[in-house]
Amino acid sequence: MKERARILVVGGGYVGMYTALRLQRKLKPELGRGEAEITVVTPDPYMTYQPFLPEAAAGSISPRHVVVPLRRVLPHCRVVVGEVTAVNHAKRTATLTTLATDEEGTGPEQLTYDEIVLAPGSVSRALPIPGLAEHAIGFKTVEEAIGLRNHVIEQLDIASSTRDPAIRDAALTFVFVGGGYAGVEALGELEDMARYTTRYYHNVKPEDMKWILVEASDRILPEVGPDLGRYTVSELRRRNIEVRLDTRLESCADRVAVLSDGARFPTRTVVWTAGVKPHPLLAATDLPRDERGRLKCTPELTIDGATHAWAAGDAAAVPDVTAAEPGANTAPNAQHAVRQAEVLAENIVRSLHGEPLRTYSHKYVGSVASLGLHKGVAHVYGRKLKGYPAWFMHRAYHLSRVPTFNRKARVLAEWTLAGLFKREIVSLGSLEHPRAEFELAAGGKPSDESSDDPKGSS
Repeated sequence: MKERARILVVGGGYVGMYTALRLQRKLKPELGRGEAEITVVTPDPYMTYQPFLPEAAAGSISPRHVVVPLRRVLPHCRVVVGEVTAVNHAKRTATLTTLATDEEGTGPEQLTYDEIVLAPGSVSRALPIPGLAEHAIGFKTVEEAIGLRNHVIEQLDIASSTRDPAIRDAALTFVFVGGGYAGVEALGELEDMARYTTRYYHNVKPEDMKWILVEASDRILPEVGPDLGRYTVSELRRRNIEVRLDTRLESCADRVAVLSDGARFPTRTVVWTAGVKPHPLLAATDLPRDERGRLKCTPELTIDGATHAWAAGDAAAVPDVTAAEPGANTAPNAQHAVRQAEVLAENIVRSLHGEPLRTYSHKYVGSVASLGLHKGVAHVYGRKLKGYPAWFMHRAYHLSRVPTFNRKARVLAEWTLAGLFKREIVSLGSLEHPRAEFELAAGGKPSDESSDDPKGSS
């Protein structure tokens, strides 16, 4: 091993956290002797366990329990909250901006490294649809999940108090765009929560609400197969949720959702979950990318044609050596990301010690999805489950996968308590603009960040 190995991990998601976690275990002696250092650069000081976002939005799990604090689980790594905006791998440098960069006035910092792991993940793929940027909300972060929960409950408050039928109709109309995991699970959990919440309103009934799922293709949840996809459509429609297949959102300007089939829905809620795209950082590197903008990787998780550079997860096009058809890549999901991180970390250690690298090989075992409390679908090891058994499997699987025993215990405790007591139905939308009330009290006007925000609790 070289005298000192500086390992830079870009991203604190599944791949970033699990890679750093395994590296600090495998390189514990070297870290203790100062022969290695691991730096993790991440925009947030925590890793979000995204499969639990729908349950956090529905109030089944506390928001703090779907995130894992990186400094606690990576005590032997240097965690830097910031963003890598460019990578010059030929010079082994990364351009870093932090929360203090603007105030310092000295410009971005240049980090030097010996080995780099690129795992910045993906960002929402927003299309140039009129009104989308102004009125829609995504569903990739815990902040968006909690903001959406607050927003939905606030719409019930608006509908309950207004005397204008048009405002009431728009407040009780919820449009979700995208029929993948994020869209279907978010819709299922939030509709379940909202239907329960209406029992505490004297003039809002479940049938007053209109929930619409818009999907551009001819099926939803393709990961669970066509049969369970059709079952999911039937289950959602049985709950009076409109599922519009082969349909696109063409505009949501002026708080009116206009669909490609000609339908128009006045609405104050548009949730955009129609796909993701590679992180913009990848375009600011000198590393090879495929036609979709992802880093070209080898089965050993090195970046093709570049030494000392590694990638996995959403940002990487990793060949699937178990696939029947040649040229196939592994799916960009958590199941692969966690397992790729394990192989990636081991291969970095092997590379430092001059040993042969392992090939990443994992056959996809299946998928599970929740459709609300006690409802779900699952396709695991060739077996198809629906209803309560699938929902139970969904919970059991993700409880086993959420990182750290601390988080497992907290989530299990919350589920247990939720089974004994009634749901919480409180909206804390003001949390998103905590200074607004004081600014008004102090005689000022609310700043931009505390003004009416269509993406938050407005």
